[in-house]
Amino acid sequence: MKAIYSPGFAKSAGLVALALCMTLAAGPVTAQDGGWTHWGGDAASTRYAPFDQIDASNFEDLEVAWVWRGDNFGPHIYNIQRSTPIYADGKLFSVAGERRTVFAMDPATGETLWTFREPSTKRWEDSMRKSYGKGVAYEEVNGEGRIYIVTPAFFLHVLDADTGIPVADFGDNGTIDLLSNFGYDFHPTDGLPPEVGYITNSSPPIVTNGVVVVGNSHEQGYQQTRRENVPGHILGYDAANGDFLWKFNVIPQSESEFGFDTWESDAWSYTGNVSAWAPLSADEELGLVYVATDPPTNDFWGGFHPGDNLFATTILALDVRTGERRWHFQTVHHDIWNYDNPTAPTLVDISVDGQRIPALVQTTKQSYAYVLNRATGEPVWPIEERPAPQGHVPGEWYSPTQPHPTKPAAYELQNVSIDELIDFTPELRAEATEILEQYEYGPLFTPPLQRGNDLGKRAAIHCPGSNGGTNIMGGASVDTETNILYVSSTKACSAPMLTPGLAADQDDPNPIGRTVMEWVAGPGGVRGPQGLPLFKPPYARITAIDLNTGETLWWIPNGDTPDRIKNHPALEGVDVGNTGAPSHPTTVSTKSLLIYGEGRGGGAVLHAHNKMTGERIGTVEIPAPTNTAPMTFMHEGVQYIVAPIGGRSGGGRGGRGSQMPGSFVALRLPQ
Repeated sequence: MKAIYSPGFAKSAGLVALALCMTLAAGPVTAQDGGWTHWGGDAASTRYAPFDQIDASNFEDLEVAWVWRGDNFGPHIYNIQRSTPIYADGKLFSVAGERRTVFAMDPATGETLWTFREPSTKRWEDSMRKSYGKGVAYEEVNGEGRIYIVTPAFFLHVLDADTGIPVADFGDNGTIDLLSNFGYDFHPTDGLPPEVGYITNSSPPIVTNGVVVVGNSHEQGYQQTRRENVPGHILGYDAANGDFLWKFNVIPQSESEFGFDTWESDAWSYTGNVSAWAPLSADEELGLVYVATDPPTNDFWGGFHPGDNLFATTILALDVRTGERRWHFQTVHHDIWNYDNPTAPTLVDISVDGQRIPALVQTTKQSYAYVLNRATGEPVWPIEERPAPQGHVPGEWYSPTQPHPTKPAAYELQNVSIDELIDFTPELRAEATEILEQYEYGPLFTPPLQRGNDLGKRAAIHCPGSNGGTNIMGGASVDTETNILYVSSTKACSAPMLTPGLAADQDDPNPIGRTVMEWVAGPGGVRGPQGLPLFKPPYARITAIDLNTGETLWWIPNGDTPDRIKNHPALEGVDVGNTGAPSHPTTVSTKSLLIYGEGRGGGAVLHAHNKMTGERIGTVEIPAPTNTAPMTFMHEGVQYIVAPIGGRSGGGRGGRGSQMPGSFVALRLPQ
């Protein structure tokens, strides 16, 4: 049956939303079926599924069940697929393309069942996160399944899970204009005035305890040239009817709010960002939703907002019914490294010295796992405030200390020294040393440098960098039966060179804000000798951490050594071992296996490993590399693994003949 439905949508805008519904009879859901109902598998974001149909004995027997391609969902089909599907109500749901089209598909065949796409507006056109959609949320309300989606234009739509038709008794015929509760004047189709700010979205909301909680995102901070923007306040709505419940100010807006005094010089009144752009987690029993935030405007210069800057780069626990802060933990004070918390907090009950602790684990770009009691916010093991390196940029404010967990140990390179440089040959070590001496370097939290600095350095290296450590692509998974955390990371360092803001602002065709900043991020990467990485391998890894003890059990390189390194002329005749691919591994844990893809720019494969030892069990080929974290589910007695894929097989983006659009591939055992 085909149906076209035209609900009312944002009456003040005079818009019409179209939902193209192609409803097919779905197979019955049996008692054996198992869901993956949230971006992270469950509300705790464990990325764990208790299935063992696919195990060590048959992993390499996996075959492709279907491939769902993104060719028909927008002109930029080779943009990376960032969405992890969810499985609920006997169907798969996700988003595709820059329009963030919502779709349902048959889990067994990959057939599209229905689609929903929001009409185009200037708000959508202006979004800088159009292709960043991570997926959708699902909740059953009054016995009926619903899909919740936040779009790049910053609307919340609620759809019937069976048909894709907007739910008429939610909000305005299934739609809420999120700007209407944000506290600023705006145009219904154009959005906020650019001098005031700009806001969009990249992650799905989360629904818990009858409340749908909505996060947000902004323009990438490293591209911003002006200090003003709107803060990324968190919104809560009644999941049944869409009534507005609360707003939490991520930048306190009055003296009565906790954290107001951490914004000196009235910076609270004009500073923006502090987005909640990563997915959210929730504990229904505690009635808490957990939010991870990013830095203020802009990522690498903070002289105009002195102070620790709560609640930037912070883990927040909010009362889901009221939006009140229960506790917080700031992982970086006055963040000038773009060390945003990049993925949802992981919730797991652990046992430390015989005591059960409801834990929260936040894995980070700085390659620390911050382990907290999720009821109270207290660290499970001591987190020390240690003296932080002080920088040299005139007018910058530097936090005197930064928080360092004593357990678990850091799982990637943090301290930069000559000893960490590539050493496959004496010649490469000498070249790498010469390169390193052109930069300022040192321990974690070494601050950025500005152009024309008195040190005569090209820039300051900080490791891990803003694209290093644990990052956007999936973060960590945890086996909730053994309490072992499997955290992905990559050894990628940054060397941003601050440049005068006025020159950069003149090159920005659509600046946000009013006041040009003194310094902004400029080009400043660091290259190793002869195109090889500057530092020793492994270039990326997966680390197993026992959360009951805080001890590292083992680590493995991410996949295998890339051909461009094995076949490099400078390494002819040199045994480099397994360096791992310099990309972000994307993991999922099951009862029987640790499964991962090598990530963007890695090989077009999935690997399986023994969860207790790290030993590789097998490898299967897939049509293209994984782009973000895979998922697994049971449907009608069959276990499937679905991975978001795209780009060029064998590594890197681009190229001809081997490209694949952002797609999904499903694997299962032979039937």
